Amino acid sequence: MATAKRSAVKKIVMKKSAVKSSMAKKSAPKKSTRSMPAAGKDPKGGLTAAGRAFYRKTEGANLKPGVKGRADTPEKMKRKGSFLTRHFTHPRGPMVKDGRPTRLALSAQAWGEAVPKTDAAAKRLAAKGRKLLEEYHSAQEKKG
Repeated sequence: MATAKRSAVKKIVMKKSAVKSSMAKKSAPKKSTRSMPAAGKDPKGGLTAAGRAFYRKTEGANLKPGVKGRADTPEKMKRKGSFLTRHFTHPRGPMVKDGRPTRLALSAQAWGEAVPKTDAAAKRLAAKGRKLLEEYHSAQEKKG
């Protein structure tokens, strides 16, 4: 009799764990194992339209191309300032490797800036980004 109770309890526990694991599988977002196609990376830095489309399909984010010209509107100031501050305050890698600029350095070119070759040049870009964000915030205060 005791073994019958144990087996019944075991079946109930197994059913509950099966339900939990199936629920966990359904709620987890699907991640793509595919990598960025070569046509998605612009050799001059940044992503091409195909790269942005691939990122939208795999991650669900709507990336916009970089602000190349002068940041003369509040939205452009915000986007360019945020990009420069985020990428060049604490760079994730070197600016030059084997005598050639890295993709991190080329990303500045994709946003209409000079390609930084040293950490000091990257810090200047970060300072420019902070200045743009300050201008954006002052424009917002005047507006509202």
